[in-house]
Amino acid sequence: MSRREPPAARPGQPVVFPPVTRIRLANRLAIWFVERRQLPFVTVSLVVPAGSAIDPIDLPGVASLTADMLDEGAGGRSAIEIQEAFGRLGTTLNTEAGSDAVLLSLSVLPRHAHEACARVADLVMRPTLAVEDFERVRTLRLNRLRQLRDSPSSLADQAFVQAIFGAYPYGHQPWGLTQAIERMRIEDVAHMHEAAYQPSSCTMIVVGSLEPGDVARIAESAFGTWKTGSDPIPSRKMGSDTIPSASRVILVDRPGAAQTELRIGHVAVPRRTPDYHALVLLNTILGGQFVSRINLNLREQKGYTYGAHTAFDFRRLAGAFVLQTSVQTDATADAVRESVNEIAAIRGERPPTTQEIDFGRATLTRGYARHFETTGQVGRALAQLAMYDLPDDTFDRFVPGVRAVHADELTTAAERHLHPGELVVVAVGDRVKLESGLALLGLGDPVVTTVAI
Repeated sequence: MSRREPPAARPGQPVVFPPVTRIRLANRLAIWFVERRQLPFVTVSLVVPAGSAIDPIDLPGVASLTADMLDEGAGGRSAIEIQEAFGRLGTTLNTEAGSDAVLLSLSVLPRHAHEACARVADLVMRPTLAVEDFERVRTLRLNRLRQLRDSPSSLADQAFVQAIFGAYPYGHQPWGLTQAIERMRIEDVAHMHEAAYQPSSCTMIVVGSLEPGDVARIAESAFGTWKTGSDPIPSRKMGSDTIPSASRVILVDRPGAAQTELRIGHVAVPRRTPDYHALVLLNTILGGQFVSRINLNLREQKGYTYGAHTAFDFRRLAGAFVLQTSVQTDATADAVRESVNEIAAIRGERPPTTQEIDFGRATLTRGYARHFETTGQVGRALAQLAMYDLPDDTFDRFVPGVRAVHADELTTAAERHLHPGELVVVAVGDRVKLESGLALLGLGDPVVTTVAI
């Protein structure tokens, strides 16, 4: 072989996820531990199923505001003292509040793991929840929401989830809505904390250079006195009226806008769908990579946008299938038409080709092992297992699962889970220039609306 010819690429190697040691404390707190000795490092995470999906209908945003309050004072320490304590341990606490869970995580040297876990325990077990801290955090949240009103992408995201999910879980962004945050009180946060932060529903994840016995002692010392409080918040479910039927085309007016922010999609499936591998591969071909059909069409062939992509937003309950892009104002209607046609065509008129399938498989599998290189990455992988109630061999099965998907299975998955007749189109842009063109798409008359943020 000539040196000018690149070597043939090897197929992606299956991932062998490390074994998980499970411990459960007397208070029912689950401890998951993966031992990794390559580096003297430990990542600790706590998964709390207190995401925005459990927000009361009249208080969207209270779950994430509660998460923001945890490090504003806890265990007799002020916010500054808490940060100084973590700083002395050489670490920073990260708090992420999503739709399905709150994730607290940090990485430390093994000798500091005990104290780091004790500090995390203070936050979730003994937050101060002072009124003056709450007022400051709420003011910061309100200011952030005011900024988001000027963001076309934020307006489009909010309008889209409101349109397809309505008042059910996932019908608002985790940060909530201004009107709800304004009327929120510290008592609402205290109630959310008492009901949602309970040991029996949480999972502590430890990855790194420790012994199982050390992990058990650290967990018991830090969290052993955590007691179950009031009755937990009941899980909310999707209803039969989840998808509002008022209109399939929603127009948010931004006079003078040079571009249109687009969201096109519908309610799809949860993470535990048996069609997961087929849908991941299908989405890679349709809109999940640079050489996907939709990006090549809208960007490379038509020149409407700098980029367009699609995704199945897999969550604990049914998430969304969504196409996201920003296009030239005068190309909005054509971009929507092309997008809808591409989604419809992959269901059978133009099914995935052998070349597309092979390239999609390579994209998904050849670099898959890189997702598990660090203790933090392994910790986040375990957090997914906890959040979505997935089996231990989930990551072991990914590469073989993607490889095993046949062309007919992709078409079947597309027919089952992509529904052109149910697509909702959200366009944020100049109404004067957009309304007539959108009305000619055959998707119904556009409904002009404002978006509450």
